[in-house]
Amino acid sequence: MKADLQVVQERFTVQVANTPGLVREAHRLRYQVYCVENDYLDGDGLEVDEFDLHSHHVIMRDNVTGEVVGTVRLVLWQQGMPEASFPIQQVTLASLRHYVPLRTTAEVSRFAVSKARRDLVGVKAGLLRLVLVQGLVRLSAELGISHWVAVMEPGLLRLLKGSSIHFNPIGKPIEYHGLRQCCYAKIDELLTRVYEDRPKVWDLLTDGGTLWPAPGSLGERILAA
Repeated sequence: MKADLQVVQERFTVQVANTPGLVREAHRLRYQVYCVENDYLDGDGLEVDEFDLHSHHVIMRDNVTGEVVGTVRLVLWQQGMPEASFPIQQVTLASLRHYVPLRTTAEVSRFAVSKARRDLVGVKAGLLRLVLVQGLVRLSAELGISHWVAVMEPGLLRLLKGSSIHFNPIGKPIEYHGLRQCCYAKIDELLTRVYEDRPKVWDLLTDGGTLWPAPGSLGERILAA
């Protein structure tokens, strides 16, 4: 696992999509995954929805080929529509207020790794998803996000749990493009568990602690103050 993590760190780079061109690359990759490979969303070369207007995106690039092979976004809470800010609010009757502080919560959404491009480079999907989680940690630190919510496939949740990345369930699984589980996590608690159980994974997710402070460090106490 240690060697595999090192290979992934050297081969792939995650970057914040902070220009229109980079955001289009995220939308193009989403089209490949959700419209071509899985065929359950519509698009015309790009996959875009209404939540992109208040989202921040990251992309994962293969350093050898230059291709974008993965993307994920954080959908931010909107004060003007507190009960309709997130995609998850369209599929669950549960009030998110019972689980997370909405103002500092973002939804992890459009978590996509292209199967076609992944097969070309021969890297396990679970490891590539860890690189995307690093992007989520980076964005969350920059935006002051403390909690994540998500609607995930049970298989993805199991993959993440295998790296000690644990989400808490919100209600029972639902039928939404297949079986899905609504869930949430407090980022500090999630990363503390990874730090304790899988320190090498924590190094990857936090870029050695530069993106998020280690548990018990001065930086963490300042963030929590």
